[in-house]
Amino acid sequence: MPFFWGGAFGSTKHVLSEVPPLTVSAFRFMTAGLLMAGWTLWRNEWDWNPVRRNWLGLLLLGISGVLGYNALFAIGMQYTTAINGALVVVINPVTTSIVAVLFLGERFSFRLGLGVLLSLLGVLTVITRGDLSALQTLSINKGEVWLLGAVASWTTYTSLAKVVMRNMPVAMATTVSTLVGAVMLWAASLSESSWGKLPGVSGQVAVELVFLAVFPSFIAYLIFNRGIREIGASKASAYINLMPVNAVMIAALFYGETVTAQQIAGMFLVMSGVLLTTRAPGGK
Repeated sequence: MPFFWGGAFGSTKHVLSEVPPLTVSAFRFMTAGLLMAGWTLWRNEWDWNPVRRNWLGLLLLGISGVLGYNALFAIGMQYTTAINGALVVVINPVTTSIVAVLFLGERFSFRLGLGVLLSLLGVLTVITRGDLSALQTLSINKGEVWLLGAVASWTTYTSLAKVVMRNMPVAMATTVSTLVGAVMLWAASLSESSWGKLPGVSGQVAVELVFLAVFPSFIAYLIFNRGIREIGASKASAYINLMPVNAVMIAALFYGETVTAQQIAGMFLVMSGVLLTTRAPGGK
């Protein structure tokens, strides 16, 4: 999951050079939702009874995890820097763990707290290239405000997902919530008047759009939601800390960017934190 989401950074950045953000997000999740529907039908897991019983939860999942998070993040990134965007990834597991302990009955432990702190320090080291003093220059502008909204949306999605997944199959819940959010994204994207640009995009952008729909959306969302049900919201969210680590590695492998010793140290801290968090008592 974090490998696919980490790879989405470079692809999304390039796609946005030809297609605006809401249109990209709408295409990505409409395609992913249809793939999920086909997958669910193929596995004979399509059942309207749990959908009717959990319609409100599924609606809130679509609003928070698909429409809310992706729209707010895309808008926020138009007004802020890449380092501030990466900080969103840092905050999400922390806020999710707090909500899970306070409201979802997950147990807090010293190992869980230490793992969260190590992951946080490691991600900060990766995205600042070892110069943590760079954080002192950050200032809150409207971009960060939008990004904080994205954090709240993802925390809500992760927390709600654990509750909804108790009562229905993961694939079915992910499919319906994704389609609901995709329809909302499509409605929002009409304001950009850019759907006519899709047939004329370059070959590379076309491949990247397919990649974004299949791997970071279809496959990664199914994996993440299955993880929430199996190991709990706190532990599943800990893996999000690996996303910027994978983004740096992929950028080095495919885009020729240099990886510093400080970033390698940060990656070690992140992986240590994830290991501690996922082996901590609690979860389900």
